[in-house]
Amino acid sequence: MRSVPQDHDLSRLSPATVAVSGGRPARVQGAPVNPPIVLSSTYVSQGEPGPAPELLYARSGTETWLPFEETLAALERAELPALVYGSGMAAIAAALSLIPHGGRVVVPRHAYQVLHGYLADLTARSRVEVVVVDIAETDQVIAALTPGTSMLWIESPTNPMLEVADLPALIAAARAAGALTVVDNTFATPLVQRPLGLGADVVVHSVTKYLAGHSDVVLGAALSDDPALHARLLAYRTLHGAIAGPAEVYLALRGLRTLALRVERAQANALELARRLSEHPDVVEVRHPGLPGDPGHARATAQMTGYGAILGVRPTGGADGADAVVAALRLWVPATSLGGVESSIERRRRFGTESITVPSDLLRLSVGIEDVEDLWRDLDRALRGR
Repeated sequence: MRSVPQDHDLSRLSPATVAVSGGRPARVQGAPVNPPIVLSSTYVSQGEPGPAPELLYARSGTETWLPFEETLAALERAELPALVYGSGMAAIAAALSLIPHGGRVVVPRHAYQVLHGYLADLTARSRVEVVVVDIAETDQVIAALTPGTSMLWIESPTNPMLEVADLPALIAAARAAGALTVVDNTFATPLVQRPLGLGADVVVHSVTKYLAGHSDVVLGAALSDDPALHARLLAYRTLHGAIAGPAEVYLALRGLRTLALRVERAQANALELARRLSEHPDVVEVRHPGLPGDPGHARATAQMTGYGAILGVRPTGGADGADAVVAALRLWVPATSLGGVESSIERRRRFGTESITVPSDLLRLSVGIEDVEDLWRDLDRALRGR
């Protein structure tokens, strides 16, 4: 169901235009330019309920969700609307609900840490078998896709190590093995890669990050072009109450309008900083797919339209040195989230739940849209002056 009539085919427009034009109200005299927020939990209804799109109760659906869901679907080039959830983890939980009791899921060793925590809980409750792989090692992943595997979960680039998966090869291998493929596209955004077009069954996003982009909402989203899977994801949202508030979705749509500009600026800043940091005397290692020497560079160049705006940096001095860098910064924000307009930084192993294969001194930098020279001066001063 469409929220409003569209007088143009969004699939013919560039992603930058889709982000601005999608989900607009009908163009009639006196109509608002932006879709309104409808603050109602309950809708007038009597008699036998009509088809599913009929509005009855806001847990099942609200017109305030639809413009965002349609716009995100258009950005991902999905045939069916996106489904917005109350958080990124709610969207992840919905996707993982597709694993049957006793099923087998192959996941990256480096991924959003709460994903691994949820899988541990799922294993205890549903006897799900979890197989951990290096998602950048294609042969290793394919070997893990044994008969009976229910799902392959992909992050690319990974959090926080920025490994790049061979999406076409892994999606094809999972399909041949009879497994569903879910791709977490949060780091790349649909402006940089579109996994559904490569054959992925489900795509998930933490809308909190780049899509909303202003560190002021917590939301998630899932997309699938398979009608049966889409129906199951929708049923999970409705039955589990994993819903979003209308005001939050309105803010996410407003943030989405500037996604192309934000991603363009943040990626340019990140690549420039990665180049400078790779030559800094107080830096041991820099991970960013845009660097020609990065292990994921060739693959990212082949299958992405950009390199993202996340950096992995290991300064000299070990974990203590990394903590000292964070403490010395004045412009960069010490914070655990990412994808906002502001640049943020954190040492990932400060969390005891982070994978032990992540170096203890690794700093994850989420590069924002500030002036790159200001960002560089702050970083350079902190690195040199600890």
